[in-house]
Amino acid sequence: MDEVEIRRSARRKRTVRAYRDGEKIVVLMPAHLSAAEEAVHVESLVASIRRKEASLTDEELMDRALALSRQWLDGRAEPVSVRWVTNQARRWGSCSSHDRTIRLSDRLQGMPQFVVDYVLLHELAHLIEPNHSPRFHALLADFPHTERATGFLEGVSWRQR
Repeated sequence: MDEVEIRRSARRKRTVRAYRDGEKIVVLMPAHLSAAEEAVHVESLVASIRRKEASLTDEELMDRALALSRQWLDGRAEPVSVRWVTNQARRWGSCSSHDRTIRLSDRLQGMPQFVVDYVLLHELAHLIEPNHSPRFHALLADFPHTERATGFLEGVSWRQR
């Protein structure tokens, strides 16, 4: 079990965050929170860090993208790179068709594999069809988890508003 260090601050008013520092997880929170609120935040943030650490590496993400391209797109989508990013608060993924790079939001880390696969396949399809035209949607039509994954992501988005 990881050591958890809690740092309370009178200057911190609302936000609670956590990060790994070597072998321990540091949780930063406002001084005014109750012990019950602290326990809820610590449990949630520590679980989130552990999920992210258990996720695919960028190299494994690239391998997964190539496998999905072969399986569902006849290998036509060939990204140059696929990586996790931390700066996508409103999108699940993005694709630059001009340099053939795919970025997935780190918010996907820890989500079910079919969800990550769907977002990855969606971005791969943009390497072939750069818009959301009927041709784009036809590329995703055979993926069996599209409806389930989009429903899952809509639920997560609704909960986070």
